[in-house]
Amino acid sequence: MAEIPAYVLGALCAFGGTMGYVRTGSVPSIAAGLLVGSLYGYGGQRVRTGQAYGIETALLASVILAGSSFPRAIKTGKPLPIGLSVLATYGLFYFGLKFKNGATR
Repeated sequence: MAEIPAYVLGALCAFGGTMGYVRTGSVPSIAAGLLVGSLYGYGGQRVRTGQAYGIETALLASVILAGSSFPRAIKTGKPLPIGLSVLATYGLFYFGLKFKNGATR
């Protein structure tokens, strides 16, 4: 079941990065969105197929997302960084608990 949140978070990140590029022409937005979204998707795929390091990969994606969005949310207080921070927090808690409990699926 852990693959579903990974796929959803991956799709949201990839979509958000693409929309950031479409709206503002921001290459960093599309690059970061696709990178983090791909990490979530890759982690979800590994979890779904029972391969090693799926939870860890999704947790890494959450750490990267948190590392980029938390400082911006605190500094600007704008809705987009706050929303990204909420997604990152969900990923950190969800995949962090899975990792702590030793879950591989």
